Amino acid sequence: MRVLKLLSAAALLALVPAAKLLADATYIYAVQINAVVQTSPPKITLNWVGGDPYGPMDFVIYRKAKADTSWGSPIASLSGTATSFPDTAVSVGGAYEYQIIKHDSSGFVGYGYIFAGIQAPLIDNRGTLILIIETNATASLQAELAQLQTDLVGDGWTLRVHGVSSSDTPDSVKALIASDYYSDPANVNAVFLLGHVPVLQSGNLNYDGHESRPMPADAFYGDMNNDWPTGGDPTTRPWYLPSKVALMVGRVDFFNMPGTGASPAWPSETGLLQRYLNKDHRWRTKQIAVSRRALMGDSRGSIDGNLAVAASGYRNFDPLVGANNTVIANVQAGSPINQRWISLLGSGSYLLAYGCGGGGPSQCGGLGTHSQAGTDTICYSTDVVAQDAHAVFVMLFGSWFAEWDLQDDFMRAFLATPTMGLVCVESGEPHWFIHHIGLGETIGYSTWLTMNNSTLYQNQENDFTQAIYIALMGDPTLRLDPVAPCPWLSANANGNTVNLSWGNSSDAVVGYHVYRATSANGPFTRLTSSPIAAGSYSDVAVPTGNYTYMVRAVALQTTPSGSYYNPSQGAFASATVVTTTGSPIRIQAARSGSGLKLTWNSVSGTVYHVQARDSITGSWATWTGPITATNGTTFWTEPNIGFVAQRYYRVVSP
Repeated sequence: MRVLKLLSAAALLALVPAAKLLADATYIYAVQINAVVQTSPPKITLNWVGGDPYGPMDFVIYRKAKADTSWGSPIASLSGTATSFPDTAVSVGGAYEYQIIKHDSSGFVGYGYIFAGIQAPLIDNRGTLILIIETNATASLQAELAQLQTDLVGDGWTLRVHGVSSSDTPDSVKALIASDYYSDPANVNAVFLLGHVPVLQSGNLNYDGHESRPMPADAFYGDMNNDWPTGGDPTTRPWYLPSKVALMVGRVDFFNMPGTGASPAWPSETGLLQRYLNKDHRWRTKQIAVSRRALMGDSRGSIDGNLAVAASGYRNFDPLVGANNTVIANVQAGSPINQRWISLLGSGSYLLAYGCGGGGPSQCGGLGTHSQAGTDTICYSTDVVAQDAHAVFVMLFGSWFAEWDLQDDFMRAFLATPTMGLVCVESGEPHWFIHHIGLGETIGYSTWLTMNNSTLYQNQENDFTQAIYIALMGDPTLRLDPVAPCPWLSANANGNTVNLSWGNSSDAVVGYHVYRATSANGPFTRLTSSPIAAGSYSDVAVPTGNYTYMVRAVALQTTPSGSYYNPSQGAFASATVVTTTGSPIRIQAARSGSGLKLTWNSVSGTVYHVQARDSITGSWATWTGPITATNGTTFWTEPNIGFVAQRYYRVVSP
């Protein structure tokens, strides 16, 4: 049975004095883990932040494979003074998920998670993404939409694209997704909702203590079990997931975002979509410079002694940015303006940020600089955009935030910023677990995991797991660590050989992979078994046809979660191959010293044999081994022909 909190966020804050908020150490509910790895001998050393003022009694460590659905038995139990654990039962090329549970003498329980690996394998095929584009606000964005689709293909996705209207029904959009899914369930695994794709309202939830109401439910689009009734009163629809969702789902939607009172005025809905798509491309191609650090703004504390919503920030930060790389904002009323959360976002840059406070549809207490109801710490959505909040991945908690379709929604404001904001989620009821992105996974995978999580990933209190309102604001395919791509690629066909050359990545990379497809939309087949160092490649024996080639730089990425092979966005070029294999082979013969030189027209990449016989009749004997042509003319010389009275030759393929 689920217990609903009846106190509002504002009421909770009113009950907790400022001094108590300062005394709260929300981080005690998290075990802040990072990893250091080595290859010889293979070892993953887990390190975690000590200094818990409440006196931990022990740390219990579990390990599982990524796809496992239970943790099994512990692999170690350490004393409360421990701050590291070396795991030698690992291998190069392996990736492992760890859970560390801390028991405090005060009764607190802390949980930490990390997905760690040693040179974890390259993922260059991400599966099939269903891209749903709302056409009303995107008609003038054809160039940006084309770039997005190229970028998605260049990151290993196969696309299925549908245009819909904002006036369509959720059921009609769901039918498009379901049709694609059931045609290829093994490969279709993600949905990207771009624009004001119809929103399903479902349930009757009072997650924040304000009122029971239906909530926007994008999880509906990931449910492929046909067990989500959509008719009648929205309050009769599911409150919690009727079954596990099959697909990752993310949304970028700027409907009902006028930026009321903003100065300067916000762009239109179309303008905000354009701004986001351009940021998305710049991030993928490593044109956005950001510090590898996180920002914490915790004005909620532990609230009732257990909820500790900000623990989801502390828990996720260290596997992604490392120890001692989290900046703590001052959330006290009267604190220096330049120490406030929104001020720090405006003056610095952060890979991740977490902020929580007493929320409203377009504001959050404790994080800003405006006065209201006896405090001077209100942050408005207009501040987020005006300050151009410099954080790429943002997690928030506050009343009304999960109801993201409200006007000038505080969460979506981070996606509306000019230069950096790409992802925003509401994390605290329930907690999000995004540690997999530290080893190359997408934020969509974290969304899918969080939507489906019940008790596998924990906080001491983790209310509203599998609630229908869990949603990702942002592109679900985004990853944490972009690699600079090749700046250019050229492809030139010469007979049946296509010669490629490319510019090198500006990053330190281990090499490049080459791919080929018969369509610019893929799917692509990798031609190289391991990354090649050269800036050129020849694809030989290519059949007649039109081809698209892609080259991706590959880096051995080292993060606070270990190391993994990380591909860049693809660079593309096209080539048309016209073969003359069926044309007659014309042979010329000429003396060459004491030998005879045969010359014939050929197709690059094609294999030929010379055959011979000594009379005009009789059987042909194969005179040579395979001769592979390298251009349009091939020759072969038979030495010492002078003693032969006559000989007849022919050239055949193969």
